[in-house]
Amino acid sequence: MISLSFLQPAVTEQASLSITINKVESQKGNLIVALFNNEERFLEEDFLNQQISVAGKNEFTVTFNNIPKGKYAVSIIHDENENGVLDTNFVGIPTESFGFSNNKMGRFGPPSFEDCGIELNDHQEIVIDLRKML
Repeated sequence: MISLSFLQPAVTEQASLSITINKVESQKGNLIVALFNNEERFLEEDFLNQQISVAGKNEFTVTFNNIPKGKYAVSIIHDENENGVLDTNFVGIPTESFGFSNNKMGRFGPPSFEDCGIELNDHQEIVIDLRKML
């Protein structure tokens, strides 16, 4: 008997990630929640993202479902003026709130993918506290 199992598409095991976002201080704009799965493209090209309005609340939960198991990092910006980017002052210090998975902060710039990395094997829940530098 000959097996034809190689003709069946490979099934990728799926995971999900729920992110509770705390310390949303302003009721203006949107939260941009970006999920990254590539260390070299971290903060440049996201795997998935969601935008949610912050009107009327200061805590949010965002869930990414049916994503392949693996290593991911999350970044969040509170885009108060809805221009789609994290605004900075003339020396590059963020003027809008932001946060990263594992609540990591970089010393002189953003943290690394390795510092923010979380291994997804099933359903996982994390909490990210937003921070504002100025």
